[in-house]
Amino acid sequence: MTHSPTTTADVVVIGGGFAGISAARDLSRAGLEVILLEARDRLGGRTWYRDSPLGRPLELGGTFVHWIQPHLWAEMVAHDLELEPSPGVDEVYWIMGGKVHSDSVEEYSALVSPGMAGLTEGARDAFPMPHQLFPMSESALAADALSVTDRLDQLGLTAEQIEVARSRWALSFNGSPEEGSAAQPLRLAALCGGNWQLVSEANRAYTVAGGTGRLVEAVHEGSTADIRLSTTVTAVKASEHQVKVTTSDGATVTARHVVVTLPLDILNTIEFDPPLSEGKQTAAERGQVSSGVKVWMRAKGRIRPFIAFAPDEYPLTMAGTEYEIGDDTILLGFGPHSDKLDVTDVKAVEAALHQWRPDIELIAVDAHDWTADPLSGETWAMPRPGHLSTEIAELQRPEGRVRLAGSDYAHGWAGYIDGALESGRRAARHLIDELTRVAR
Repeated sequence: MTHSPTTTADVVVIGGGFAGISAARDLSRAGLEVILLEARDRLGGRTWYRDSPLGRPLELGGTFVHWIQPHLWAEMVAHDLELEPSPGVDEVYWIMGGKVHSDSVEEYSALVSPGMAGLTEGARDAFPMPHQLFPMSESALAADALSVTDRLDQLGLTAEQIEVARSRWALSFNGSPEEGSAAQPLRLAALCGGNWQLVSEANRAYTVAGGTGRLVEAVHEGSTADIRLSTTVTAVKASEHQVKVTTSDGATVTARHVVVTLPLDILNTIEFDPPLSEGKQTAAERGQVSSGVKVWMRAKGRIRPFIAFAPDEYPLTMAGTEYEIGDDTILLGFGPHSDKLDVTDVKAVEAALHQWRPDIELIAVDAHDWTADPLSGETWAMPRPGHLSTEIAELQRPEGRVRLAGSDYAHGWAGYIDGALESGRRAARHLIDELTRVAR
């Protein structure tokens, strides 16, 4: 569709991930004229279900979902979508003290449980209403002053228990536990009724049957927003009565309000006039923890189902079997530092996998480096110490006609699809209320 260089709308939404499409849908359903500008050539943001050279469609980005996530589950029910359980495992490998260990799921769970339970103890007191962050409790504020590593060192655990717990949180943060806030385990556990095992289940156990692309289509259903793909926003200029949004080709869109759904780590790539508050700019400069990789691997032969964990100094902190394809096996891996593993290099990924399983031969790999992607700059949002107590409230605060939305800024499941839906719908609700009052 061809657009004139300058157009007008009630609201411009910048970004077509789940926050953007849910906000655009709700706003347009309320009778508002909405233009959504997305730099990629597709909707979905950091979720991306596509055909893979490994021989079957794969999730390159956000994947795992659960019925305990209310905004996501409401969309699943409304659109008759189903969950698909992740495959089970027969054995666990883990690196501890520089050596590879393997045993049953039960034996590994007994080893990791003290650290996981210790990090999440008191979760419901710290976040009694986890979908309403403020006012923040004293125990939550105290935890947010510490890193996960700091907190583990306070729990009276053995060196082995600390190391295996660090491995699990390196996976959860997709980065170093030394950089992640100790409030985050409490926050996630509070969302799961204080049950850390349920946190693990929400992080791994279920996917959207048919892929997240079906969920993108479902959330977008019923939207009358004008969707403009391959359109990169470079500047947002706000005045008392309107907002002018400029794109990389020099075109402008004028609106009454703008919703910006860029991830925190690339928020400062847009020129705002007047500038965003100093607090928002500082938070964006500091960024969040997740700067890792996700990689799919096709391995030769049928491999007995397993999962493996390693501390964050290793290029992969998790790997495991996912699918059988022909006579081969597809595996999934995560690493905490994108600059330490070239996910396009079969031999480099194979060498990382060999830290646990030198017997596995890889045929091919497939991945998208979200951290290196200039349109994301990160994988999924995980907070640094001090973020929840000093930054998130400011990021959630609208500035005149400009407001932020996205998984990075959610109250509840921040860093998850559910958090993106929550934040997008909150932004839409507030704008609908405000514009309705003005119309009266």
